[in-house]
Amino acid sequence: MTVTGSGARTGPEGLVRALVTDGTLTEDWVPAFRAVPREAFVPDVVWPGTASGARQDPAVDRRTDPTAWRDAVYRDVPLTFQWDDGAHQGPSQGTVPSSSVSMPHMVAGMLADLDVADGIRVLDIGTGAGWNAGLLTWRLGDEHVVTVEVDPYLAQAARQRLAAQGLHPHCVTGDGAAGHPGGAPYDRVIATFSVTDVPAAWLEQTVPGGLIVVPWGTEYGGEAVARLTVTPGGTAEGRFTRSSAFMRMRSQRGVRPPFDAYLHGRPWPADGRRSTTTLSPAHTGGWIEQFVIGLQVPRAFWRSERYDDGTYTLWLHDPTDTRCWASADWEPGRARYDVVQAGPRSLWDEVEAAWRWWDARGRPGFTRFGLTVDATGQHPWLDTPDHPLDMPRSF
Repeated sequence: MTVTGSGARTGPEGLVRALVTDGTLTEDWVPAFRAVPREAFVPDVVWPGTASGARQDPAVDRRTDPTAWRDAVYRDVPLTFQWDDGAHQGPSQGTVPSSSVSMPHMVAGMLADLDVADGIRVLDIGTGAGWNAGLLTWRLGDEHVVTVEVDPYLAQAARQRLAAQGLHPHCVTGDGAAGHPGGAPYDRVIATFSVTDVPAAWLEQTVPGGLIVVPWGTEYGGEAVARLTVTPGGTAEGRFTRSSAFMRMRSQRGVRPPFDAYLHGRPWPADGRRSTTTLSPAHTGGWIEQFVIGLQVPRAFWRSERYDDGTYTLWLHDPTDTRCWASADWEPGRARYDVVQAGPRSLWDEVEAAWRWWDARGRPGFTRFGLTVDATGQHPWLDTPDHPLDMPRSF
């Protein structure tokens, strides 16, 4: 979805029209989006993102440039307002973005996935600035929404923004992974951050037949929104509905060794095994490609090292074993690409096998994949649950 022109001219009504026109905002949510404007929940200083979520632009400050700030508010982009869990105050960018106001089309799409109706009780996890909680509360009523935020400063600021709009959901400061058992059971659970493992507490606190809507991703990369139905037996299952790019739940952030740890002080290629491949490293870098690779290549992540002449090296690493790494060199015009692999795993071979599996099946998109969550872990599948992917219990 694209809001054309200046966001300052477009404003809340223009945003609503654009979201309705492209089919993202359903008619039952239009009154809430009109009554609960995004700008009421956007802090003074934000770093506007891009539609892909891949980067942030320089900071915009409402106090010094209100027109640029309002333009950012009503564009369809995420707005980062916290870095490094609050340790970085700006105005430059920090190291890791840690809270944002999600892009409007993603908010609207996930609320549509939630399929709410009058009387439904919702657990909203990841209050952030409070806009998602505000929309839910306006639609369902104060007594039907519990919202949880791990960061005490963000939680208090969100309470104040919600109250200023006359909205008073039950606001909890705590670890979202634990849900909020004091308000359970819930008919719906929605998270505004991504996970690699759906917490068991969410299933336990959702009524049978209830829905969990959560961005779910792999350690390797790629992510999509899972819409899971909870069963009487305490499992959850459903399809992915759309691509997404959310910040990871704080307690599930991966720990990655520094780049130099993998060569153990030796010059490249150290003890690596040389080979070549016809698969371009560039073909593995798309969001769906990363998602598919991550489903089948556990305990792996990638980095790229770019050079002045336009070439680059794709590095693959195992975060649990610094003996395991691979490099694949991309150069324009090549039909074969140089590969080096080290350690007990052949990481490039694993990545290539996953990509070729996906390619042989017609390159299925996110919505052909699904997820089953039970006591043994996360079990992704293609098309139907009886076509599971071979993935271990945990990343």
